[in-house]
Amino acid sequence: MSVVKTINGCMVRLEKGDITQADADAIVLYAREDLKLGSGYGNAISIRGGPVIKQELEAKGTVSVGEAVVTTAGNLKAKYVIHAVGPKFQEADLDSKLKRTILSALQRAQEKTANRVAFPLMGAGFYGVSLDQCASVMIAALEAGLTEKNQPREVIIYALDSREYAPFQHELEKLK
Repeated sequence: MSVVKTINGCMVRLEKGDITQADADAIVLYAREDLKLGSGYGNAISIRGGPVIKQELEAKGTVSVGEAVVTTAGNLKAKYVIHAVGPKFQEADLDSKLKRTILSALQRAQEKTANRVAFPLMGAGFYGVSLDQCASVMIAALEAGLTEKNQPREVIIYALDSREYAPFQHELEKLK
């Protein structure tokens, strides 16, 4: 089951599945400021991608909220992992910080000329962004950010289950 919409010439697809298995040029990880690969997808990326990702992150140091850095993807199907540092736990100005984080991830994808970019539900889950808020901000950020000539041809948003999928389906179906 998937929903597909076009935003400014880019196909945006909503899928159920595991982002670490994505057949994409780049996958986005909602990262910590210290760039340590913690639990959840961070741990999965560390294990499945191998030690090269952690080594590259250690050389980068820390990153501010709203910024993103790129590493290779090691043994993953993707070529790159975009580590995007977003807001956490209902901090002030969450929507604009989250939007800036998504736009930064898109910018890094464009710099790497990634044609297919896979996003998780940015900030939902552990970092406390509600699914409805996440869906609204992500779709608005994609509408704002997918305007460049070298934009990705496809953006895939990965949800794990029907509960996560539904708010994104609703937001995408509102697009013309």
